[in-house]
Amino acid sequence: MLAPVVEKVAAAHAGKAKFVKLDTDQNPALSGEYQVSGIPCLILFKGGKPVDRIVGYVSENVITSMLGKHVA
Repeated sequence: MLAPVVEKVAAAHAGKAKFVKLDTDQNPALSGEYQVSGIPCLILFKGGKPVDRIVGYVSENVITSMLGKHVA
């Protein structure tokens, strides 16, 4: 349900941010390392470190706002 929203935000920020998906069922160790407590979970990394996260369904504006705080 969130995928189309994320894809729209990703297209609008092409070249400024990289968006990737992770299948938590196939990567339980990695999802545990980043404390993924619910799905969907969006984690924003900057300089290789997680700097912000959103858990659950949110609007395009919320994702764009999160990016605006960290991506120039």
